Amino acid sequence: MLGSWRSSREFRFLLRWSVIASVIGVVAGLGAILFYEMLNYGTRLFLGYGAGFIPPESGAPLREVLAWQPPAEPLLLIPVLTLGGLLSGIIVFTLAPEAEGHGTDAAIRAFHREGGRIRRRIPLVKMIASSLTISTGGSAGREGPIAQIGAGFGSLIGELFRLSERERRIALAVGIGSGVGAIFKAPLGGALLSVEILYHNDFEKEALIPSVMASVVAYSIFSLYDGFSPVFTAEEYHWTLAQLPLYMLLGGVCAAFGLLYIKAFYGVRDIFQRLRIPAFLKPALGSFLVGVLAVALLKLFPSDGGAAALGALGMGYGYIQLALYNALSPEVMGVLIFSKIAMTALTIGSGGSGGVFAPGLVIGAMVGGAFGAIFSKLLPSLVPPEAVPAFVIIGMMALFGGVSKAPIAVLIMVSEMTGDYSLLFPAMVAIVGSYTLTGSESIYREQVPTRLHSPAHMGEYLRDILVLHRVSEAMRRSFPVAEPHETLRQVVLRMRHGITALPVFESGRLVGMLRMRDVLSLPAERWSEVSVGELMDREVHTITPEKSLLEALEYMEEKELKTLVVVEGERVVGLLLKSDILKLGERRVEE
Repeated sequence: MLGSWRSSREFRFLLRWSVIASVIGVVAGLGAILFYEMLNYGTRLFLGYGAGFIPPESGAPLREVLAWQPPAEPLLLIPVLTLGGLLSGIIVFTLAPEAEGHGTDAAIRAFHREGGRIRRRIPLVKMIASSLTISTGGSAGREGPIAQIGAGFGSLIGELFRLSERERRIALAVGIGSGVGAIFKAPLGGALLSVEILYHNDFEKEALIPSVMASVVAYSIFSLYDGFSPVFTAEEYHWTLAQLPLYMLLGGVCAAFGLLYIKAFYGVRDIFQRLRIPAFLKPALGSFLVGVLAVALLKLFPSDGGAAALGALGMGYGYIQLALYNALSPEVMGVLIFSKIAMTALTIGSGGSGGVFAPGLVIGAMVGGAFGAIFSKLLPSLVPPEAVPAFVIIGMMALFGGVSKAPIAVLIMVSEMTGDYSLLFPAMVAIVGSYTLTGSESIYREQVPTRLHSPAHMGEYLRDILVLHRVSEAMRRSFPVAEPHETLRQVVLRMRHGITALPVFESGRLVGMLRMRDVLSLPAERWSEVSVGELMDREVHTITPEKSLLEALEYMEEKELKTLVVVEGERVVGLLLKSDILKLGERRVEE
């Protein structure tokens, strides 16, 4: 009987979320197409016509990727970048300030702290602002925007379906996964990302099945439009056991550069937050500095065709593709590591709108490629030149898997993006090292360690704990009291240490409660005139010591109280404060 009931409940859950997830998937897939085309048209308009520069594209044949040319007049990059930052800043800080930055943190914060709610205007504002930032050359990716866009769609659909707060949070997570899974053509990776990226060391398991459903739908819609080929063109690379120590070492190197990426990003962000200029001008200033840095690098590295400078502009996926074709020198990749870190920090840290995922992949790819190229020269028999692209792929996985605290999702996503699953085992070796060595540092500051630490789940754990504890364990046995004949001024100073209501006794008998909110409703100059008996509430709410703290908390919430008097028969034995219940519960949760 129990088994059939459980099966029926699971079937209803599956049926309900099949509908909701499919709707989210359709909306996220169409949203990904719109965002993708806005980026394409914007890039041709701003960088192409405005600055005379079209970045190389990922997934194209080698001859097409190599056909790119640096701009004839590099100085045009500066006004184009500055214009993009200015327009993005005006749109964001006028319409939706929470859309600034990389977006993923805003989606994570909405899950944990805002009941899964995102304002309806956010998807459109984020889409336009991010398109302007990225298509004018700002160093940012489309993951953060599409995560916040998808999360916004999930939140909106949650409202339309009148979902509970818990279900709305799941819908938000499903929106993240379906948007990312669509635009990166990584449906499984996107679904895993939606449940892993919310925490450092945990998963939002309830969202996994709906996320898989929605991600498949969104991926199918987007790929019907753009094709089913992976984002990057990569061969199937073979590795040997003798190379494993190098992959382990690569994991450590990626951890070091990942920490540098985090420190630089938040260091620059803190500097811009302290600047005393209008908020909407900060992205323009950051983008201006990106342009200046790009032009300076072009002057410093003319012999490399500008790859060391221009590879740091925009998403940079074309330069990952060049690295996968083994078409970048170690020197260029080395410069790209630092220029991409600096330009991403300036673009997004200043308040520009864009994601940190794509820059993280570029940095990881260049770290892996440079590392592999160096060992190819030092140990050609162990790392032949054709093995260097394998280090590029594993570098992407290791670096961003470590700094995002989403190693499993990134491992699968990059495999789907390259269409190469042959490197899963050596990548696992590298990614474990990077994840471990980066410790608690994460590029996403709104992540929490586990479900136990999430405000979204705290109530679930708290209620389970409070039902096991009695009122007698949390009540105060020593507490101040008042008498009816005393004035308010005489007793008000007794209300401290969290006490906001005093029991009032007359001839040893409990006759009422004096509440701070009632005292504060009177002007302070009248406190000497008004007696406790005039203001006290004669209705006294009591509870007995053997009741559970959960019962006490539920009664307080129902009656909108912060204090209960604890009685045994006719005798008053304690005072129970709502704040003391929550403190005890939180201590037990942490234990």
